[in-house]
Amino acid sequence: MIVVSAATGHIGSELIKILVAANEQVTGITANPDHIDKIRASGAEAAIVDIYDTSGLRALLNEADKFYLLNPPGDISANPSQEERQSVQVLIDAVKNSDLRKVVAASTYGAQPGEALGDLSVLYELEQKLAKTNLQYEIIRGAYYYSNWDMSLASAKAEGKIYTFFPVDFKLPMVAPSDIARLTADRLVYEDLISMHYIEGPQHYSPQDVANAFSQALGKDVEAVQIPRESWESSLQQAGFSEAAARSMANMTQATMDGLELPNNPVKGKTTLQDYIKNLVETRSSE
Repeated sequence: MIVVSAATGHIGSELIKILVAANEQVTGITANPDHIDKIRASGAEAAIVDIYDTSGLRALLNEADKFYLLNPPGDISANPSQEERQSVQVLIDAVKNSDLRKVVAASTYGAQPGEALGDLSVLYELEQKLAKTNLQYEIIRGAYYYSNWDMSLASAKAEGKIYTFFPVDFKLPMVAPSDIARLTADRLVYEDLISMHYIEGPQHYSPQDVANAFSQALGKDVEAVQIPRESWESSLQQAGFSEAAARSMANMTQATMDGLELPNNPVKGKTTLQDYIKNLVETRSSE
């Protein structure tokens, strides 16, 4: 059996569909009883497990062969990095004494040690802790998710603008969550081990490329607007981020702009940014 954490998220929900289609026995984890029907509709079993319940999670994992580990995001209105470090430790405590044959864990491009770097440092710590267990494991470092632009649909439709911290012509690796799910499914099914994978889309994209994709999908002009550096933290706090969360997000963005260490031979996903945005617009318009 394969256990999938974050089973109703962008990656987890797609991963379950792929694994079920491959005739794998799958159980999706959720802490929300309202999500059970959605998981079961994909052909998987559903398990209600609080991510902070080490014993409950370990009991489930002891019935499994493999585990997709995705650390859940913390509450942006509080101290998300602190919460995420706590959940990392719970997950590590649950898996390190389990009978799992393999763990595939989600990480990110640019994962690195440091203070107030949000996911960059938290996921680096996850990688390091996983390496200290006796488990067979693989890490998948995904590029900047296309889905980070989902929230821009509202302003694109209402104002003809999308807002970004990056310079509008700044190219960076991006990737579709569905492509990450496909790579993850492969690594869960195959028995061979490759310790680190990097995955990005067919090419690098800029915020201007995102604006152009929205323009094409919406049939109207859409402009990319850069938010100046001195306004990053205040704009995040206006959007509901705590002071600590805003600082971490700003630092993480700056670290990305200062230059990520890019891999030589990343896996290339097939989904283009344009196709992703087109599907997003079509899906949201039908809801």
